[in-house]
Amino acid sequence: MSHSNAEKKTKRDAREGGKKKGSSESLLTVVIAFAANLAIAIAKSVAAVITGSASMVAEAAHSWADAGNEILLLIAERRSKRPPDRRHPLGYGKDAYIWSMFAAFGIFTAGAVVSIQHGIQSLLQPEAATDYLVAYIVLGISFVLEGISFVRAYIQARENAHSRNAHTLEHVLESSNPTLRAVFAEDAAALVGLVIAFAGICLHQLTGDPLYDAVGSILVGVVLGVVAVVLISRNRAFLLGESIDEPTRQAALRRLLERSDIERVTYLHIEFTGPGEVLLIAAVDLAGDASEADVALLLRDIEREIIAEPAIGRAILTLSTPDEESLLPLPS
Repeated sequence: MSHSNAEKKTKRDAREGGKKKGSSESLLTVVIAFAANLAIAIAKSVAAVITGSASMVAEAAHSWADAGNEILLLIAERRSKRPPDRRHPLGYGKDAYIWSMFAAFGIFTAGAVVSIQHGIQSLLQPEAATDYLVAYIVLGISFVLEGISFVRAYIQARENAHSRNAHTLEHVLESSNPTLRAVFAEDAAALVGLVIAFAGICLHQLTGDPLYDAVGSILVGVVLGVVAVVLISRNRAFLLGESIDEPTRQAALRRLLERSDIERVTYLHIEFTGPGEVLLIAAVDLAGDASEADVALLLRDIEREIIAEPAIGRAILTLSTPDEESLLPLPS
């Protein structure tokens, strides 16, 4: 095997290895979140029946919504990994955003709406709560389990953010991985919701006024609503065609111009086609004055070398016209 072919094979292996690692990490994150939310949902439901607490009912609805959403995220992980075919030449990567959008709508309807509706109902028809100890125990166990799931999502997000030299929260919001963002946001909202529920139940017990418990249910719903809107907005952006950030685009432009067979680049567009994978479209002016057939072969060879790079799923190159303005990289 020649040095050039060996180098290409090494890049392809690294790319496939990186994609498999990222996929397995996201899958493990979702599985841990699902197991935690299922156990929590059952415990909260039992506690809600025993205590009659509005906040506990809201928390139970929240956890059941999260558990259902993890199933949708598992489907997203599986379906988005299908290879390209004739009808979908760019692959099925955007399926991840579609199913993650369904999960976000689930948070809004089964979590936010139910919690707010039950809170308002409790304000209009207040009911006394009992067995506060049961509620506190369930909330404490739930906090531990949600914390384990959140730590898992946070570790994955922090590692990915470190590789991009970005802050963890910034990476979560901008990441092309919708399952990581969903689990991170859901677990963070769950921890905030547990604190709100604890405060509502505690104030209800101390004052005897069910108003605090009902307000706690409404606040939990508001938190879930905000999270759902953020997740829906980010998934919508990627479905419409989210382009990569400018620093990464500039780095890609420099890589193209560093090639000896490319004299200039007049057009460059790179957008996400799925989690961790992009489509690169460029218009280039090739070095020399080769025949049409040779130019076509050279363009195909360059495309193959480009897609051997990690994260580039498809590359499409075309020729520039003489009157097109050259793209120059910004000073680094």
